[in-house]
Amino acid sequence: MKKSIFVLFVFLFAYHAHSQVLISLLFGDKLNSDKVEFGLEGGTNFSKITSMQSSKMLPTFNLGLYFDIEIKKSWRLYTGVLVKSNLGTKDLSAADLSQLHASTYNASGIYSQKIDYFLVPLLAKYQFKNRIYLEAGPQAGLMTKAWVEFKSDSGGTSAKIKEKNTDQFTRIDFGLVGGLGYKLQKTHGMTLGIKYYYGLVDVYKDVPGNQNNSSVFIKLNIPIGAGKKNLPKAAKE
Repeated sequence: MKKSIFVLFVFLFAYHAHSQVLISLLFGDKLNSDKVEFGLEGGTNFSKITSMQSSKMLPTFNLGLYFDIEIKKSWRLYTGVLVKSNLGTKDLSAADLSQLHASTYNASGIYSQKIDYFLVPLLAKYQFKNRIYLEAGPQAGLMTKAWVEFKSDSGGTSAKIKEKNTDQFTRIDFGLVGGLGYKLQKTHGMTLGIKYYYGLVDVYKDVPGNQNNSSVFIKLNIPIGAGKKNLPKAAKE
C-alpha cells in the first residue's frame, strides 16, 4: 500500500502524460492486488463554464491513472489523477471576450476558453451484483495553464491562435462528482462509465458573477496486469 501511495504522489507532480503511461504499463501488475485495482482511465469530456454567455460545451480528451480500493464487500474507494485533461467553454461571445480582455481578429472563427488541470477525485463507489456501480464524492483540480484559442477555417485558409490568460484563473478548483458505470467482466476487466462534475469555486479571479466549471465525462477504465496472480501457473507462462 505504501508503494501505491508513493507512486500516486509521483504522478501528481509529473508533467507529461507519456511518461505516466509508460510507468503504468511497466509496473501496473505490481500495484494490483486482491483489494486494489490499478490502471489507466481515458475518455472524452464535454465542459462549459457557467455564467458565461456561451452555452456550447467544449469537447476534449483526457487520460490518467486510477486506484480502485476495496473497503467492504460492495463498497470501494476510487481515486487517482487525470494528468491530461482540459475544461473550458466553446464559442465565446463578444461579451465573454470583452470580459476576458481577449484579442479579437478580423476573420470569422470560433473562440474557446481552454484550461489545463490535474484532476484528482476521491469517490465512494458502490458495486451492485449486476456489475453496475454508482459513485459520488469530491474532486480537486490544480490548474497548470489556460488560454483563449481562436480557430478559423475560411477562404481556404486555416488558422489557430492561442492567447494565454493563466493569470486570470484561480489556481485550485474544487467540486462534486456523481456517476455510474458498468463492469464488462465479472472479475478484473474494463469498465465503462459516465460522471458529472460541478465546480464550487469561481474559476476567474476578477470576472463578475459565479463562473464554475461543469463537465460530463465519458470514461473507460483499463486495469494494468490485474488478475495475473489468480491465473494458473501454466496460463501465466
